[in-house]
Amino acid sequence: MLSLSSSLLHIPTPKSPLSSLFSPPLPLSLSSSSTRATTLRLRHHRRGLRIQSLDAAQLYDYETKLAADYRDSTKLKIAIIGFGNFGQFLAKTFVRHGHTVLAHSRSDQSAAARALCVSFFSDPDDLCEEHPEVIVLCTSIISAELVLEWLPLQRLKRSTLIVDVLSVKEFAKNLLLNTLPDEFDLLCTHPMFGPESGRHAWNGLNFVYDKVRVGEEESRVSRCERFLGIFAREGCRMVEMSCAEHDRFAAESQFITHTVGRVLEALELESTPINTKGYETLLDLVENTAADSFDLYYGLFMYNKNSLEMLERLDLAFEALKKLLFGRLHDVVRKQLFGKSEKLQVSRENHTVPKYSQNGAALSSFSESIGSRNLVLPSDSKIQILKRFDNELKLKIAIIGFGNFGQFLAKTIVRHGHTVLAYSRSDYSDVAQRLGVSYFFDVDDLCEEHPDVILLCTSILSTERVLMSLPVERLKRNTLFVDVLSVKEFPRNLFLQNLPQGFDILCTHPMFGPESGKNGWNSLTFVYDKVRIGGEEFRVSRCNRFLDIFAREGCQMVEMTCAEHDRHAAGSQFITHTMGRVLEKLGLESTPINTKGYETLLNLVENTAGDSFELYYGLFMYNVNAMEQLERLDLAFESLKKQLFGRLHGVLRKQLFENAKESEVLLEKPKLMLSENGTILASSSETLNVQKD
Repeated sequence: MLSLSSSLLHIPTPKSPLSSLFSPPLPLSLSSSSTRATTLRLRHHRRGLRIQSLDAAQLYDYETKLAADYRDSTKLKIAIIGFGNFGQFLAKTFVRHGHTVLAHSRSDQSAAARALCVSFFSDPDDLCEEHPEVIVLCTSIISAELVLEWLPLQRLKRSTLIVDVLSVKEFAKNLLLNTLPDEFDLLCTHPMFGPESGRHAWNGLNFVYDKVRVGEEESRVSRCERFLGIFAREGCRMVEMSCAEHDRFAAESQFITHTVGRVLEALELESTPINTKGYETLLDLVENTAADSFDLYYGLFMYNKNSLEMLERLDLAFEALKKLLFGRLHDVVRKQLFGKSEKLQVSRENHTVPKYSQNGAALSSFSESIGSRNLVLPSDSKIQILKRFDNELKLKIAIIGFGNFGQFLAKTIVRHGHTVLAYSRSDYSDVAQRLGVSYFFDVDDLCEEHPDVILLCTSILSTERVLMSLPVERLKRNTLFVDVLSVKEFPRNLFLQNLPQGFDILCTHPMFGPESGKNGWNSLTFVYDKVRIGGEEFRVSRCNRFLDIFAREGCQMVEMTCAEHDRHAAGSQFITHTMGRVLEKLGLESTPINTKGYETLLNLVENTAGDSFELYYGLFMYNVNAMEQLERLDLAFESLKKQLFGRLHGVLRKQLFENAKESEVLLEKPKLMLSENGTILASSSETLNVQKD
């Protein structure tokens, strides 16, 4: 309502220009001066007419109404057919975006629907009569055809948009094209995530789609874009590609991922106190795939023509790896049988083990020369005293085997201020110089430097040969021997059997390498077993100072026996490397539609491919638990294949017998007998009656 100033209330309502033509003339008695005065007052009052305030709300706020109308025009009425885990997973986001969501499922999901603010319909006819703009099929691959056939399509609007979210796309595309009327719009999609992998957010996750058939009208194009916009706004990586192209990539990524996940699930893998990064990825993979039903996995196999080829390739890769392992094992056994005498002869010629008395004193001569240190400490200099104390804490560590792993450890050991010496069969003098390491071409020269610690960084297969070739008589009698092998009982027994009693023994396993530890060792596991450490304070301190290198880097320090380590490692490290090498043989490559699980497999291959086959073979050969794990893995894979092909056999058998029954029904129906010119002679039933008569 308009509020006017009080001085204007007596002003009469202005007349229209047309009414002024018929207004009565002014009285003749009015003088011209009075007339002018009246005119001026009227002009003054007209100039004073102004709006002072709005003292009441309007019935409609035009801008708010426009905004509300726009929002309503962008919202959709979406019906979800199949309101299980995945349907409910999508519904949460649809509702959050303000869309109206309806749902139907064979089982009663009304309680779940109410919790999500979704209207649940137990009768699909009632749902279809609500005329949803979009129908989202969230059924399993196996039941999709059946669900589509009994859906009352005649109750829907003729231009309804039908969307599927199946994991295979060519099957879905052909099914929709063959089953639905031409008037319906068709959108084939695949959100490449689920309730587990997408539980935190969808940002960066792949959403694949193919606009199979969308009408040209602006409203239909807009509807399709609004539906896709839900996933785009959630941060999905929107990938438009044909259904055929999707299935080719999905067979390599998704089917292999689920296959590996199900094989590992059958092994009942559990977390151990010494998990590696690779093993953690396998546990995550099992967790991400275990929640999916077998029907989903079987659908990936049954309805993607590329999956059978991938299964065969996986089978061949696993068989090739087993042959490689057992072939090498056969060579070892043959060498032990036929080369034993030769081995003993070579050992006698090249190595003489020093003899020690029972109290550890050397009976053979040892080099006692340490060399001059020329330490000059100014008196009363606190700085020099501190430096001297610090130097006493530093170790002289000799690395035997200066390959990738030896160099990897040397970088950190040097950074901690320790003196590092190195020896290897190959010439790594240039690398050693860059790292600040003293390189020795003669192992005798190295040993005469009297290192505090001998760190063996050899492969498992060559450890015994290297140990037997070391001139241990040139070392101090209490030298600390450390190994970093991936198996622990084997080096423990090897050290105890071949090293003199005076040497200290520390068995360790840094459960990381140049690849997994390239960004730092923080939180990575370091396992150790103080097999034999002398009771003297300096020997205990020396062992602790060596372990402190890894502790200061943030490693998770785990003390456990060698036997306990090997039991855990067979179930984690050997399985990890086995799966990594099988997948490596498949030549897996990144695709435009990688899932999180497939990224896990690619990372696994990357982390294990850098390790030599000798390392992997050592895990198998020198860990008594590895053979059992390989057999369990083999049985799990065979069981999964039988489950797949058993279900496939059932489908084929059903098709064969159902076709036979259909043929019997057709035989029972009367058939028309035609003459050569096409005229009807008689029916088959009539012919049979004539013959009976």
